[in-house]
Amino acid sequence: MKIEKQPRDDHQVTLVVEVEQDRMEASKRRAARKLAERGKIPGFRPGKAPYDVIRRFYGDAAITEEALEILVDEVYPEALKEADIDPAAPGSLENVDSMEPPKFTFTVPLSPTIDLGDYKGIRLPYEWTAPTDDKVGEAIEDLRRMYGTSETVERAIQEGDYILLDVVGVKPKAAEDEAPLFERYGFAALVRSNDKEDEWPFPGFARKLVGLKAGEEKSLKHKFPKEFEQEPDLAGQTVEITAAIKTVRGVSLPDLDDEFAKQVGPFENLEALRGVIRANLEQESRSKYDDEYYLQLIDEIRETATIKYPPQVLEHEAEHMLEDITRSLADQGYELDSYLKMRQMDQDTFMKEEVNPSAVRRLERNLIMDALTRSENIELDESSLDQEFNSTISDLITGGFDLGQAKGGRKGQQEIAQAVAMQSASRLMTRRVLERLKAIATGEAEANAEQAESPADEAVEPAPKKKKAAKPKEAEAATGK
Repeated sequence: MKIEKQPRDDHQVTLVVEVEQDRMEASKRRAARKLAERGKIPGFRPGKAPYDVIRRFYGDAAITEEALEILVDEVYPEALKEADIDPAAPGSLENVDSMEPPKFTFTVPLSPTIDLGDYKGIRLPYEWTAPTDDKVGEAIEDLRRMYGTSETVERAIQEGDYILLDVVGVKPKAAEDEAPLFERYGFAALVRSNDKEDEWPFPGFARKLVGLKAGEEKSLKHKFPKEFEQEPDLAGQTVEITAAIKTVRGVSLPDLDDEFAKQVGPFENLEALRGVIRANLEQESRSKYDDEYYLQLIDEIRETATIKYPPQVLEHEAEHMLEDITRSLADQGYELDSYLKMRQMDQDTFMKEEVNPSAVRRLERNLIMDALTRSENIELDESSLDQEFNSTISDLITGGFDLGQAKGGRKGQQEIAQAVAMQSASRLMTRRVLERLKAIATGEAEANAEQAESPADEAVEPAPKKKKAAKPKEAEAATGK
């Protein structure tokens, strides 16, 4: 076998493979037997007809076509092994260059490679701060509203009211037949005294309606920021919004005392409720900060890293991402086609402008995490894995999942347990890698390494002044020599 290996710019390789002529002849005879076994040649039992008879019955073209499939299936894995190639995805036969001798051209996608660069030189301080008392107070006020009562009022809108309204947003100078950018009818909103990030259609919107009464409407113009994660389609756009007030409901809040705390849950007093709310807010705040911090770290590595992968790997990632999006939309009661129609976008444009760029980011971040795992020699011990597994199972049970009711009986339980074990290991490994990355970025890893390299006798405290010198044996004991 002769192999010519030609690297390509898209992290694939072209293999030109030439094999001996007698292998083609052998493949033709095997192909003839397969054809004879599948068909019926008059006068012969299936698979027992002589080769020349099979040739006359089926023709050389049919035998050659079958022989090529047999030979290619054999030659391709042999060529990969001989050329020392680890493919990332199935290769493709691009051309049959000749039949005498048999010569084939394959395109083989290579496994991704990554050079992390000087990632140990990256520095990013970890500066999370706990939520303030004001944030705790806001959360308690939200609880009070949940347990409050409301009634329709005839007065104008005030802060703290609930309102029911119709909201329509259009482009400035939009044509009459042009579809709105967004519209919600019978939309309920709380008029807050402060801006909240997740308020729709933008933070502080409801407060702009203070002073209106039911039956009145207001038009306003708003320019959305260039990076508006809540509604990416509106990012950077100026929108004319019309809000028609349907109903105004005033709210009566319960007294903020120990009885309110007992009404909310098993809390002895208001301070106990505050403590739990503060702990929950801190956990949510730290989780959000961590997500942003680690993404920033990984993206900084990504800026200087050299990452190579073939297009097939990205296509595979994009397919998975589209499946995730489709599943998420289904959970919200939408179909992908309806969602795209609502956004006035076809699937090809959606893939090109949104799915593929997101797939690139997710793929490269995952490749960086895998490379960091290897570079930092991060391993998991059995004790930590068991603890993570038990924690995951506990979370599932707390969430109402009954392992005993798994489909398939004991086999089904074993499959679920195996899936949980894999998920737990993946989650634990991710956490360990991120912890190590944080230690590097904050300088903690470097400080620990310097401390570990310092001579042991430097840690020994000097003998106090004005004392007699230690005796030889005492000195040996003090220094450990």
